[in-house]
Amino acid sequence: MRDTLDSLTQQLLDAAQKAGADQADALAVDGTSVSIDVLNGQLEHAERSEGVDIGLRVLVGQRQACVSASDVSADTIASMAERAVAMAKEAPKDPHVMLAQPGALAQNWDLSALELADPTAEPDPAALERDALEAEAAALGVKGISQVASSSAGYGRHQFHLATSNGFSGGYGRTNRAITTVAITGEDATMERDYAGEMRIFQSDLPSAAEIGVKAGTRTVERAGSRKPPTGAYPVLYDERISSSLISHLLAAANGAMIARGSSWAMDLLGEQILPETLDLVEDPHRKRISGSRPFDGEGLATTTRKIIEKGVLTGWTLDLATAHKLGMESTASASRGTSSPPSPSVSNVALTQGNVTRDELISQMGTGLLVTGLIGSTINPNTGDYSRGASGFWVENGQIAYPVNECTIAGNLRDMLKRIIPANDAETHLSRMVPSLLVEGMTLAGD
Repeated sequence: MRDTLDSLTQQLLDAAQKAGADQADALAVDGTSVSIDVLNGQLEHAERSEGVDIGLRVLVGQRQACVSASDVSADTIASMAERAVAMAKEAPKDPHVMLAQPGALAQNWDLSALELADPTAEPDPAALERDALEAEAAALGVKGISQVASSSAGYGRHQFHLATSNGFSGGYGRTNRAITTVAITGEDATMERDYAGEMRIFQSDLPSAAEIGVKAGTRTVERAGSRKPPTGAYPVLYDERISSSLISHLLAAANGAMIARGSSWAMDLLGEQILPETLDLVEDPHRKRISGSRPFDGEGLATTTRKIIEKGVLTGWTLDLATAHKLGMESTASASRGTSSPPSPSVSNVALTQGNVTRDELISQMGTGLLVTGLIGSTINPNTGDYSRGASGFWVENGQIAYPVNECTIAGNLRDMLKRIIPANDAETHLSRMVPSLLVEGMTLAGD
């Protein structure tokens, strides 16, 4: 019988202590994933993977090392610990590596309130195949669709357990259920594609396969006849589908690891206006049935709600223990980690203040400009914030969508762009990054 995850982490800690580690933490992950792909009404690919991965981090003085394995035998655990301790003794000193103080460790969290795992049974492969086929058929049923490039359905269930040598032990599970369809319109040089995809923690929350297929087909047909927009300075409206990318660039710049390395365009903006003063950016790791939620971070600290941006002002960095120590600050309980790497800071769920107008009202307000629904590639200078991305979407004239566009580039500087964003009210509440459509005035477009 396979050992439980908490038993495996304790075995790792015991082996580390026996091998000579001063401190240690251990992570065990039990994962199952199933994916089904169909094409032209037939099963194209089916895949299932499952297994347990374990990871061990040891601290010897001010040195650390990480090792991982997918074999959970006693011999492997013992050799992992010996190897990790030997590696740590050869590693460079780092005065910032540490475990959390015992009094700061999370206690008495309520997993049931977060609803991170669907208790219903795993769907059988035939049910996933039916979903993929139904989504494909629905997309093909949209007038103007010439073919479906792919249609897939998947399911995943993962269980995590973290334990530390100073007394923390805790774990939780996650599930996900997803359907994705990619449709094509036109042929050869006139070919255009788009997609629709949905994922939920609870299977009962997932939209129907037919609805997802129709959305993929409709989005694709709308792109027929795409051409380049004019070159110049125009307002750009980031559709809700991709608007979170702007906030992701901000979150990356406010990451403590970037700040500690001195490689962030936001280094001098702590306590400064970075968004319009009407906007907050809130991290809430306790939202129910949301993929980014978690009761504790990768170092065992209790997660809490915090305002990263308050009334437009940047209030602090995203920090784990090591980066916080480097910067002379306190951890924001933002550590994330895998089995083969030490903790690093990352955010969980974030939500940007929504506006009081619809996306269509913003389109009318922008007059002439670009509605972006897809982004291609990325050139972001982390030190200066200079921004350039390939884009596709729709050209807007006199407040109305005129025609679809592709093969254009939008450019600006993030410091300037973020200060003048105007949000719509269309953020999707089931997403971990809840960001509405965002209008940015005065960007540079390179098209015809």
